[in-house]
Amino acid sequence: MAKKIDYEYITLLATRTFGNALILVSLLIIGKIFGPALSQEVQFGYKQLRGVKTVVASPSRPAPTILPQRPNAFASALQSLQQTQEVITPIDTQFSVVIPKISANSRVVKNVDAANYDEYIAALKVGVAHARGTALPGDRGHMYLFAHSTDNFFNVGAYNAVFYLLYKLEKDDAIYIFYNGKKFAYRVTETRIINPDELEYLTRDSSEPFLTLQTCWPPGTTLKRLLVFAQPVVE
Repeated sequence: MAKKIDYEYITLLATRTFGNALILVSLLIIGKIFGPALSQEVQFGYKQLRGVKTVVASPSRPAPTILPQRPNAFASALQSLQQTQEVITPIDTQFSVVIPKISANSRVVKNVDAANYDEYIAALKVGVAHARGTALPGDRGHMYLFAHSTDNFFNVGAYNAVFYLLYKLEKDDAIYIFYNGKKFAYRVTETRIINPDELEYLTRDSSEPFLTLQTCWPPGTTLKRLLVFAQPVVE
């Protein structure tokens, strides 16, 4: 005699399976969106707690010997937990930005049209963008660099996360720009949160060297812009 099918049990099992699948997908989406930021936050907090000193290697001077670089984020995080000193070697001495306090190290894509969506989105997937028409290191005038942009909340993880922790910067924190094999030092003078339509900060004129860094604020949104202003210093 055939067993009676328990439709109520099957329905309950299917509902639970579907619910668990939704939870798993949600966790994966959250991880994709907030994973890079959370990883940086954890590493930053731990380094602050342990008092890890960050040293920026000069292009003309080899970096001190440290543990070898590893390809995945987990191994990199594990390595950082063992260090009392972090050495940052610029990723590209032809054009890159290094911010010791937040362990930022990214190549800079030169002469990106900040008004051309396709152009700057392509640049932000590989590095920080240098706004076309603004000054270059060593020149007089205003240099504008921007990163971590997104067209929607769910797409934020696709872009370079190097400026996620930009809000941690305070007055007198160091920023280094490497350009054509030379190192240019800057010190933070001010930070400011603005609206996206306040374009005067991009087009501002300056007869003296001046640096602006821009990121989205809050992270994962396009609601505001966080700006960090810095002036060159001699070291």
